[in-house]
Amino acid sequence: MKFSESWLRTFVNPDYTSDELAHALTMAGLEVENLEPVAALFEHVVVAEVLRVENHPEADRLKICQVCVGGGHAKELLQIVCGAPNVKTGIKVPCAVIGAKLPGIEIKKAKLRGVLSFGMLCSARELGINENADGLLILPDDAPTGQNFRDYYTLDDKVFTLSLTPNRADCLSVYGVAREISAITDTVLAPLKISHVSEEIPDTIEVHVKVPDACPLYCGRIIRGINLNADTPLWMKQRLERSGLRSINVVVDATNYVLLETGQPMHAFDLATLDGAIQVRYAKAGEKITLLNDSEIILAPDMLLIADDCRPLALAGIMGGLESAVVPGTVDIFLECAFFTPNCISGKSFTLGFSSDSAHRFERGVDFAATRSVLEYATELIQSICGGKVGPVIEAKYQLPERHQIAVRTDRVRRVLGISLTVDQIFEYFKRLRFVFSENDGIFHVTPPSYRFDLVIEEDFIEELARIHGYDAIQAQQPRTELSMLAVPEKKHTPAAIKQMLVMRDYQEVINYAFVDEFWERDLLQNNCPIALKNPIASHMSVMRSSLIGGLIANLQFNLNRKQDRVRLFEMGSCFECDSNGNYHQLDKLAGLGYGDAYPEQWGESARTIDFFDLKADIEALFHGRELSFQSGSHSVFHPGKSARVIVEQNLVGWLGELHPHWQKKFDLPRPVVLFEFLLDSLLPKSLAHAKEMSKYPPVRRDIAVIVDNHVAVQSLLDEMWGCKPEIVTEIILFDMYRGKSVGEKRKSLAFKVLLQDIEKTLTDEDIDQAITSLLHVLELKFNATLRT
Repeated sequence: MKFSESWLRTFVNPDYTSDELAHALTMAGLEVENLEPVAALFEHVVVAEVLRVENHPEADRLKICQVCVGGGHAKELLQIVCGAPNVKTGIKVPCAVIGAKLPGIEIKKAKLRGVLSFGMLCSARELGINENADGLLILPDDAPTGQNFRDYYTLDDKVFTLSLTPNRADCLSVYGVAREISAITDTVLAPLKISHVSEEIPDTIEVHVKVPDACPLYCGRIIRGINLNADTPLWMKQRLERSGLRSINVVVDATNYVLLETGQPMHAFDLATLDGAIQVRYAKAGEKITLLNDSEIILAPDMLLIADDCRPLALAGIMGGLESAVVPGTVDIFLECAFFTPNCISGKSFTLGFSSDSAHRFERGVDFAATRSVLEYATELIQSICGGKVGPVIEAKYQLPERHQIAVRTDRVRRVLGISLTVDQIFEYFKRLRFVFSENDGIFHVTPPSYRFDLVIEEDFIEELARIHGYDAIQAQQPRTELSMLAVPEKKHTPAAIKQMLVMRDYQEVINYAFVDEFWERDLLQNNCPIALKNPIASHMSVMRSSLIGGLIANLQFNLNRKQDRVRLFEMGSCFECDSNGNYHQLDKLAGLGYGDAYPEQWGESARTIDFFDLKADIEALFHGRELSFQSGSHSVFHPGKSARVIVEQNLVGWLGELHPHWQKKFDLPRPVVLFEFLLDSLLPKSLAHAKEMSKYPPVRRDIAVIVDNHVAVQSLLDEMWGCKPEIVTEIILFDMYRGKSVGEKRKSLAFKVLLQDIEKTLTDEDIDQAITSLLHVLELKFNATLRT
């Protein structure tokens, strides 16, 4: 959005400099992207009249001009040699007299091909006004000879360029920006001077709006007998050019001017090209139209048209058609001014591959309450410049957008902004914004204006209050609150504490994507129904993981490829499963991996490969103090003879085992890999230590060795002995296992260390023998165990 400062100040003129005004707009949310003068600095340039033109005797392209500069300069004519192709007798042009300093040029008396020249007739490019201009800058005939050209052409003006956010369609006009400045600076806003134009002819045209939801308001009128050869006034040309638009003809210039000033797009049709009634409808399949930019497009069924009885005339709200354009020779016009809903225009520019000033405004929303008055304004403007007789206004009006009242609470304003605005302040700010509102007990009931499509909820109005109050007037405040340390539950581990325990046991944490290769899920984990992603970021990351193991194996391969032969990793993360009913579940898990030597290379420990029992010890440390056991089991990932279920308090919580030889070969891993994985929730409960009386009497150790069948699990024996042990038995630990001919085929010998101690007395042999006998009796009874001698 570009506009000149002088144009803006005709509506609102605060006591601000240009830079201060730019800062105020930016701080109110209307970013000033650029502020630049309309022309470079120069002096001693006046309005001059060319009285006589003669050919140069020594150069075909040069002319000798006699120029009157009037005013306080010499009364005699100035002789100036000029090479511009458009110089001729009777024109008025800017003239730089001797001593003038133009951008890059200082004017002196000079001799050109033997003829003295006492100045220079100037083009717009030489004055720094328009870099693309060719030839002299021709001024209107009524330009006062001798007047300072900077004053006449208002070159001490500046051009603002705003970078507006899409929600501020109300500021896509000079008057809209002026209205905003009036509210920001609390300055009087001059109203648009719009008067009713008297009807001089009865001529009308039928208008049929077939899609009132897309066009709830359509206005138009006929103007006959216009003079299209009339010159566009200089002030209008200047304002258009400084807004980035070129002058075309007086009617198009007037509609463009109204668009820039009011924000209401308009269009004029050559009445002679219309055939029948005006229709507002959607396009039919296969229809075509050639637009003003010379592009021929095939219309889609969702494109809104202005048409007559025979053909499309214009793309509604976007661009007019070439066949019905106002061109030299046009005498009668049909002037259109309508409101098209943003939804029916939005996105069409993207589809077409080009935009327009009209589409830019309609897709954001224009002021539907001003449509008819803007038509009157444009009519008055056209008639005052090029004459014509005006017909009555034709209006087709349907259901316009509703403006609902919004309650704005004073308390809510304070909570959102963090500052206390009084009722009187809020009243004043809403008044400056020209909102219609009422107040009762600190609650304002505000109706958003018809030109503000961005005001929908209470917070939108609170933002308006913040803008008018001034963002830089809202002081930064340090948060004030009572802070206290959160209690750490002593009966629960935190995930961070569990990570630290693993780090202390020589593991390193990894973090992997939750998106994995479908092969891992279907083959490695035997998950036949993995959760597939609709839009995966890569082909090898197409499903959600149900286990952390695949990621750890990939991390191991990554490390081995970089010559890291001892790896201990863990990951804590989310996994995802889908049950038989199609419900999704997110489970947090902990998984670990060990590979290579059990210990770093050193002189004090013999090298050996990490095994099942190394990671079993790590798991026992994590579940310290809780009822933990391991049961043999079968899993698709693990070695069938070197894997176990992890049972905590009689619940299956995970798995521990060596990677299956098939997968070890598949992943090209030269040494065994040991892994564990279990639910994170099973790790969180924490066993508290309990104080008990220490015995001052010495403990007694007894070893017992029993022979049982091979299929009997050691844990079963331990569970039975702990379940029926005498009170003086304090510890039972397996310390040896033997298989051989001396114990028989399909049998094994298990040796247990038994510690006995009493807190009240020294144990006698009789007490000890009785306790050991009871343990042996249980083993014999339950497992058919025999004492090994």
